[in-house]
Amino acid sequence: MPRDGGSDGLVVLAAAETGAPAETHAATEAHGGAGGHKEPFPPFNSATFAGQLFWLAIFFGLLLWLMSKVALPRVQNILEGRAERIENDLAEANRLKTETDEAIAAYEKTLADARAEGHRIAGEMHEKVSKEAEAHRLKLEDELNAKLESSEQLIAETKLQALGNVRGIAVDAASAIVERLSGKQPAANDVEKAVDASLAA
Repeated sequence: MPRDGGSDGLVVLAAAETGAPAETHAATEAHGGAGGHKEPFPPFNSATFAGQLFWLAIFFGLLLWLMSKVALPRVQNILEGRAERIENDLAEANRLKTETDEAIAAYEKTLADARAEGHRIAGEMHEKVSKEAEAHRLKLEDELNAKLESSEQLIAETKLQALGNVRGIAVDAASAIVERLSGKQPAANDVEKAVDASLAA
């Protein structure tokens, strides 16, 4: 197949740069283009395995060194910081829990003391009120007994006075009746004796 003008120009230009005849360069290009042997991909080239392994070892060692000197200390510091914060938080939580337990215990003790004090005060007040009520009752009983005795005495005096009046009236009436029936004044002593005997009966 004949080449076009553009390809011929490239062949001439390449020959001029390398100093080789244009025909030789064109033949080489035609041979390579027609099925010449190509170089393999560099990572899979067995001729360069040793160099690749050497540089791989160097870069791997450098990477390990950088990790051990830079990255790992930072990660370790971060982990240690977190562990320290967690430990501090746990210690603070335990401290707060202890303080809360102590506060609850103190509150319960104060509440129990207040209840006991309330019961004691209530007992004292009940005893005081009971004593005052008992004293007031005894005082009222004494006053009522005194009034009762005074009333009984007054009743007795009134009764005696009434009996005395009745005796006098009875003596006068009996004397008048005897005088009217017999026509003469009876002896006062006899009338009084008869009235007393009649009242006593």
